[in-house]
Amino acid sequence: MGQPPGRIVFVCSCEDTMPLDSRALARGCAREGAEPRAATQLCRAELGRFLAALGEGRPVTVACTQEAPLFAQEAEAAGAAAPLAFVNIREHAGWSAEAKAAGPKMAALLAAAAVPAPPVPLVPLKSEGVALVLGRDETAIAAAERLKDRLDLTVLLTGEREVTPPREAEFPILRGRARAATGWLGAFEVVVDGHAAPAPSSRAAYRWGPARDGARSRCDLILDLTGGPALFPAPSLRQGYLRADPDDAAAVERALFDAAALVGTFDKPRFVAFEAGLCAHSRNRRTGCTRCLELCPTGAIAPGRDAETGRPLDHVQISAEICAGCGACAAVCPTGAVTYALPPPATTLQRLRALLLAYAEAGGRDAVVLLHDAAHGEPLLDALARHGEGLPARVLPLRVNEVSQLDLATLAAAFAWGAAGVRALLPGRRGHGAEGVLRALGYAEAALAGLGLGADPPRAAAIETDDPFALAEALRPALTLGASWRAEGFLPLGAPREVALRALRALHGAAGGAAPAVVPMPERAPFGEARVAAEGCTLCLACTMVCPTGALSANPDRPQLRFLEEACVQCGLCAATCPEKVITLVPRLNLGAAAAEARVVKEEEPFCCTRCGKAFGTRSSIERVKARLVAGGHWMFADPRRLAVLEMCEDCRVAAVTAEGVDPYAGPSRPVVRTTEDYLREAAERGEG
Repeated sequence: MGQPPGRIVFVCSCEDTMPLDSRALARGCAREGAEPRAATQLCRAELGRFLAALGEGRPVTVACTQEAPLFAQEAEAAGAAAPLAFVNIREHAGWSAEAKAAGPKMAALLAAAAVPAPPVPLVPLKSEGVALVLGRDETAIAAAERLKDRLDLTVLLTGEREVTPPREAEFPILRGRARAATGWLGAFEVVVDGHAAPAPSSRAAYRWGPARDGARSRCDLILDLTGGPALFPAPSLRQGYLRADPDDAAAVERALFDAAALVGTFDKPRFVAFEAGLCAHSRNRRTGCTRCLELCPTGAIAPGRDAETGRPLDHVQISAEICAGCGACAAVCPTGAVTYALPPPATTLQRLRALLLAYAEAGGRDAVVLLHDAAHGEPLLDALARHGEGLPARVLPLRVNEVSQLDLATLAAAFAWGAAGVRALLPGRRGHGAEGVLRALGYAEAALAGLGLGADPPRAAAIETDDPFALAEALRPALTLGASWRAEGFLPLGAPREVALRALRALHGAAGGAAPAVVPMPERAPFGEARVAAEGCTLCLACTMVCPTGALSANPDRPQLRFLEEACVQCGLCAATCPEKVITLVPRLNLGAAAAEARVVKEEEPFCCTRCGKAFGTRSSIERVKARLVAGGHWMFADPRRLAVLEMCEDCRVAAVTAEGVDPYAGPSRPVVRTTEDYLREAAERGEG
């Protein structure tokens, strides 16, 4: 039997407004066994061809996003069960001054679109419409009047201005200042100071009764019209917290519109996946990695605590309800404990691989990957295509959910798969969580430079702009870059850290024998050495008990401390725990074979039990303990026989102590009781009487 036919790919010239390179498209689609079909006006005159293709029962991809609603509607009406996908080749490739050379790019975009995305995990949020309106004046009361038929309202005035009571008390109006708030849509809790009820006899202005601090209000949503500081970090990202300047009528109107809709059950994407066992945040109450805590803009990440006992945990905790999905935590997590889930790393990497390999297969060279999102990037690319010269043929756009989610694995893999440059498109006013991807870009650039693959302009960089024409100018220098190395085609298997290492090793091999095996990296990079000053190490092995990845380990048979550099994530727990303070973190990328093998960094001669000959401890540690006890004049070890017990293993020590009848709880001999007569007699003997 022959291989079943692959998907059908409709590529439309959009009424001949863009040229189609049928040869390049065929070569690109051949990698996955897809069948390209050209059209001129698929959405109108040739719609029948689309309907006929649906009848074949094969997956269909339409290279048009403008008319996607029409095609989806027709597929639903036809009862088509096969998958239907869409990809934009018009604004991203065809509508360009370099459209005639964009055939390989179109093939690449089609190949990337063929990679399916898994279902999105969801977090349910429920709001019953219990709302707290915070305000300073009549604006808050007027807002509540507008919302009273939709929401269950309470108004909390700051009391800083005189407010005339409304004629009818249709909802509670109280005084107080919101000191702090926690929670999310459907589960807010606000701490109020100066909480007071109004006097019923208030006439021209409210008069307030006795006040108390620390009152708590629970609500489903908060409408903040105080004009003061926000109650949450990154307030625009906290679902259910609506904030507007009371002097800005348009902003108040938008907040009222949004508040009225926040009643019911809502499904929010679970943006990140978290595996607590991989987290390197802390061990034994020692803090190590804090990268995600430092970058989370919403406060969704906090040090973990046991829900029942309040005891600190070794890992952080991530609130899926608060998380806004910037992905900065996933971009900098050194162990892979946090990974982005919309889509997961494997899907993003597979799309990137398909994009670059199909581009090369279709005859493209020296690609520059432009990573962008839907909210900010898509409008810029659309405007550039419609009102400018469009994207150059070598610039391959790849849309991700958030550019700030990009990690070193994605960037390194792009270069290993043949990209000459990578650009991350960010807003002109740096958005929330951008620091994560900027760090990852810095790591990638440092690694490339260390391998001798650096260039000017840099191969990995960010473009921060809100102007499509400024974007075109910023892309122009990247077009001078070339990929002088042979692209690899490895599959993105394993955790992001494993993919990053495999990609970097591939680049090291492609760089040739002149490339160094050890490359210096910036601070906080997720690779490096935990350098142990062996002369000061006592082999207490405390570092091995806190290392979350097993980079530092002990030898069960000999007094040894071993280090596996490939596993070191530079969390710093070993350095924080070492009682002798002889461990130093050295960020570097070691691509040599030795990095994958555990090496001995400290070893001592074992001490053998003087009674049975069993090896235990180290000779230096036994001698050091004995010397300290003797120097300190400890009463229990004044007898050499008792001091010799320390030279026995734990089993023989018990036997020796038991045989000699030594009481381990006994103290030194009590002093002889002396009386007045004793002192007088001694004085007389000395002739002092």
